[in-house]
Amino acid sequence: MRDHISWLLKFIFRTTVVGGLLVASSLRAGAEPVTLRHAVELALSHGTTVAIASADERKAEAAYREARNNYIPVFVVGSALGKSYGFPLTLEGSAPSIVNLTTQSPIYNPSLREFVRAAKTEANAVELAGKDRRAQVIQETVLNYLELAQWEKQIQQLQKDMVDSQKSETAIEERIHEGVDNAMERNKAKLVTARIRLRLAEAQGSSDVLRAKLSQVTGIPAQSFETSPDSIPSLPPGPAGDAAAQATDNNPVVASAQEHARAQYLRAKAEHRAMWPTVDFAAQYSRLATFNNYADYFNSKSLQPNNGTIGGVIRFPLLNFSQRARAEGADADALKAKKEAEAAKDQVSAEALQLQRTEQQLSAARDVAELEFQIAQASLEAVQIRIDSGTATFHELEDARTQARERRNLFLDAEMQLDRARIGLLRSTGGLETWALGAK
Repeated sequence: MRDHISWLLKFIFRTTVVGGLLVASSLRAGAEPVTLRHAVELALSHGTTVAIASADERKAEAAYREARNNYIPVFVVGSALGKSYGFPLTLEGSAPSIVNLTTQSPIYNPSLREFVRAAKTEANAVELAGKDRRAQVIQETVLNYLELAQWEKQIQQLQKDMVDSQKSETAIEERIHEGVDNAMERNKAKLVTARIRLRLAEAQGSSDVLRAKLSQVTGIPAQSFETSPDSIPSLPPGPAGDAAAQATDNNPVVASAQEHARAQYLRAKAEHRAMWPTVDFAAQYSRLATFNNYADYFNSKSLQPNNGTIGGVIRFPLLNFSQRARAEGADADALKAKKEAEAAKDQVSAEALQLQRTEQQLSAARDVAELEFQIAQASLEAVQIRIDSGTATFHELEDARTQARERRNLFLDAEMQLDRARIGLLRSTGGLETWALGAK
């Protein structure tokens, strides 16, 4: 009774799993494959990372306009109405009036000029940082796409391997019943099937995770996301020259750090020039009322309701220890930003050199794995010929199949590791976006 229940549970479980796989396959089969270029374009337009970078760029640009627009005269219209008792005192610095119009703008302000230049330079630094975030989105999308395409290809082959392995298990069971093989061969066959099942579960699980990631950045439902391997252009080999020099010249991280250091230097310069003389343009118009006792304290003959003043305001800062300390702090920030730019340049150079050497090693490892797979495949074909001629045994054929599967998996893993290194090197040297968006 227990055997029947156990068999029934296993049958239900397998039926459910197979049904789920068939449903998922049918959903993907009805979907139109997404090309690599289209996936990257969708990630750049829908991804949150690019949106955050765009918001930072708009904020930096607004900060630059805020500093630059200080040169445009500011006009303020208001009123300072109030009853006066005795001498007409001022209200918030202005004489009581019906209408009061003031305007002011800088004419000569060395500090403001440097602040404007610093804001513009900082906006350039933020824009370059946004390019690095854009490259990061492209790299993640490309890696996920390539890995998903490889797992999709492997799943089809692993399903065939699973069928062949189960047939081999059945054949070995028959040989055991006939007394040709012992029980140890059954365990060996089950081990081969278990390894294929493990690899298949890894492939299916990784595919689901990668589809979910690509769905989040592209907006395409995960169930209908299907890759188009033909749309993937061949990855160029690593640069033959000095990758470190190319990276420092083209990497937006280095350029952004250098622009930020220059902006900090200009801010420090502006803080020092805040102790220089300044000249501002200023003008004011007021319409005075008759109920503020002006006629009682001023010459009523020369008193008139419409009054205006226009001229320049000159300031000579003589002693300002607070501003001096602020300038010294800005010098420290500028020095820190300069050293951080140098550190960023050194880090990018070291990473590019390491990626170049890693790419060379992985390229050689991929070639070795490919040759080993070809040899194992040729050995399998040779054993198959010997089987047909009756000069090879059943176990020799199974051993050759197992060896070919293992070598194939090692070759595919080595190829994916090489692709990761080449994509990282492309990003470091500034050629990733051209490669990804140049795909058809």
